[in-house]
Amino acid sequence: MKERIAFYAKRIKEGRLKEMWRQTVWIYGYGKKHWLAMIIYTLMGLVGTVVSLGVSFASRDLVNIITGYQAGKLVQTFSIMIGLGIANSILSQITSYVSALVGMRVDAEIKADIFEKILVTDWESLTNYHTGDLLTRWNTDASSISNGILNYVPNAIIYLFRFISAFAVVIVNDASFAIFAFLGMPVSLILSKTLMRRMVNNNQRSAAMGAKMSGFNQEAFSNVQTIKAFDLIRLYVQRLKQLQKEYITMKLDFQKMSIWTSLLMTTVGLLVSYAAYGWGIYRVWSGAIDYGTMTMFLGLSGTLTGTLHNLTSLVPGAIALTTSAGRLMDIVEMPREDDGKREEVKAFLEENRDRGIGLTIDHLTYAYKTGTQVFENATMEARPHEIVGLVGPSGEGKTTMMRLLLSLVPPQGGEAYFWAGENKEKRGFDLSPATRQLFSYVPQGNTMFSGTIAQNMRNVKEDASDEEIIAALKQACAWSFVEKLPEGIYSVLHERGGGLSEGQAQRLAIARALLRDTPILLLDEATSALDVATERQVLRNIMGGERPKTCIVTTHRPTALSMCKRVYAIRNKQCALLNAEEIKDMIDNF
Repeated sequence: MKERIAFYAKRIKEGRLKEMWRQTVWIYGYGKKHWLAMIIYTLMGLVGTVVSLGVSFASRDLVNIITGYQAGKLVQTFSIMIGLGIANSILSQITSYVSALVGMRVDAEIKADIFEKILVTDWESLTNYHTGDLLTRWNTDASSISNGILNYVPNAIIYLFRFISAFAVVIVNDASFAIFAFLGMPVSLILSKTLMRRMVNNNQRSAAMGAKMSGFNQEAFSNVQTIKAFDLIRLYVQRLKQLQKEYITMKLDFQKMSIWTSLLMTTVGLLVSYAAYGWGIYRVWSGAIDYGTMTMFLGLSGTLTGTLHNLTSLVPGAIALTTSAGRLMDIVEMPREDDGKREEVKAFLEENRDRGIGLTIDHLTYAYKTGTQVFENATMEARPHEIVGLVGPSGEGKTTMMRLLLSLVPPQGGEAYFWAGENKEKRGFDLSPATRQLFSYVPQGNTMFSGTIAQNMRNVKEDASDEEIIAALKQACAWSFVEKLPEGIYSVLHERGGGLSEGQAQRLAIARALLRDTPILLLDEATSALDVATERQVLRNIMGGERPKTCIVTTHRPTALSMCKRVYAIRNKQCALLNAEEIKDMIDNF
């Protein structure tokens, strides 16, 4: 007893119960929206319990009529029993349907909500989690909560009512049978405590291993080409087998404990049942009860024992439920992006779209969360009708600057803001998630999604006509190969643009950015796979459009550099403006 008290005292001190309560409140936030369905589900469960008791009474009367203990209408009693049995079956099916319906709706609601919250979570914080881990939390943990919301509280009420009602019937008819309902309770309580501890550990280990396997599979399937190119097939198959071995070992450890627990519970249940049989026979022989009553008691004894086990099993269920909630809360409680100025920025965009919008970076400072300093007092400027180049050694911060401009990561010092017109006539807004609508971005690599070319284009402009899409493809020098495809813009692309060359994928990505038609265009090594003539033509087309563009490119290629109005080099954590001679040397030494 002292050890048990000490155990729970330790858990309370560690804050585990407080944390479980916080997780339960978080789950309740989703469950309360479906209170009507939960009430209906609970009421049907209670009605089902009453009907089951009616079946027990009808069974008693039927046995007594058959054995001659009492006179009665055999056909009528038998019909009542059949009717109650059918009613119980119908109620069970309806309850299952309601459970499935609400479960699916809650599951869809939670997943949609978590999906949205993941997308608006601070990007840098989100990168701490592997994609496989995010998928496991979003899929498996969300489903656990959706199942638990409907089943936990309603089932607790139903089980409790079932136990109390069955126990009351036993007490009223023969109190001596009530003792058999509690014979297995000590074993159930002891096992539930053991299972609770093991359940927490198993859930955490299982979730971690599931995330690990999901991440491994996702990375392997996404990089099949690399695996083949480096002849890593055997290595990755071996790694998968090792992960599977670890997973199976973990599951078998818990399964072994479950087997022993089940055998012990079954043995205890059988002993209780046989004891009840023996006591029932004795009571019949002594004339205290009739055969029908003994049959009813034996059935109710099983109901009492089973319901008591169900009630105690709710504790490990609650542990599993709150564990899943905690894993999701880790994600959704990370810092969120502030998109509060979206409408103001939209109005600024519409007002100045035809004038052009420039931006200024003034003494910007940024360091990774690891402490690595990337920029310190960095300054640069880009104006409408200009191509501005950003150069520097690999890993020195070119892509990081793009992320800063897109507010994927926030600077720790300095300022960055937008302004309208070529002469900075009007000051605009500081960088924020809301200002992303001012940008079109073409990142490195193949960034096409699976689906048709038209669908990829309309991702950035849903109402774009076929003519607008084709015009953007022409501007990006992509129409020359798209028009030759069997289905034209409705040709299907595989995952990550499979089936396209790097140059084709880059031109499609540029076309998508141009279709978005924003004042500022960011090209992150976006023309690296194009030949010189195509690269020059694409850049000319970009700058020769109807509306003024502010274009920032990260590149080392002579073609792009020769077309830049200004070129900044990342040196000593700053953006140094290069003079004409330095740019020429860079082009000559390419």
